[in-house]
Amino acid sequence: MREERHPGQVKIVCEDITKIFIQKGKQRVHVLDHISLDVKENEFVVILGPGQSGKSTLLRIIAGLETPTEGHVLIDGQEVEGPGPERGLVFQGYMLFAWETVLGNVEMGPKLLGVPKKERREIAAHYIHLVGLDGFENHYPHQLSGGMKQRVGIARAYANNPKVMLLDEPFGQLDAQTRLFMEMETERIWQTEKRTVLFVTNNIDEAIILGDRIVTMTDKLPGRMGPVYNVNIERPREPTDMRVLKMRHEITEASKLIL
Repeated sequence: MREERHPGQVKIVCEDITKIFIQKGKQRVHVLDHISLDVKENEFVVILGPGQSGKSTLLRIIAGLETPTEGHVLIDGQEVEGPGPERGLVFQGYMLFAWETVLGNVEMGPKLLGVPKKERREIAAHYIHLVGLDGFENHYPHQLSGGMKQRVGIARAYANNPKVMLLDEPFGQLDAQTRLFMEMETERIWQTEKRTVLFVTNNIDEAIILGDRIVTMTDKLPGRMGPVYNVNIERPREPTDMRVLKMRHEITEASKLIL
């Protein structure tokens, strides 16, 4: 299915993406079926779907961690052929280096890119402040709460100065209160330092709170695009806002997603 093109500068183009995994015994698993989607510069797009709908596979293809069986992904007109520093990744698992402090984790990307120590420390300090972890620079991951660990992951991704942020159900392991807080923090960080964002979730409320657009995925493999929703509600959004509740009902009825 092709998503309608939007005016303005297009950052990401997913063109006719199909993905088939070949498992043991040559069994074919058809995961994605002809997905086409354009994402504009600095747009916050949420990919919403239940488990096993192919949404994380689509994100991994955009990240360059998987290769499409058919189709291609373009970022700024260049075909994605593998991972690259212009794409920052945040996953549901915290994926932090246990032996590194908060500072060490956040500065790791610039360090690997050869950024001098003084400069990378300044970069890391900036993003540690941005995510609200001042005073925790010398703490190790085991000393942090789940929400704090995910803040470190977000800061680490931003520290590489990516053009695109890719977040794969980053708050799925958090309790409801911490999850809502992190949603608000994610929006604040995005408003402060705009990036093009693709955010994968199975939570309708989260999608409405965060997204400029919500791209739904069907609930059976192979994953196909369902309806696309423009979220024309001013930010910040409250879960109890009647417009949010109305959209929640509309998406729930259309998709039959389980909250």
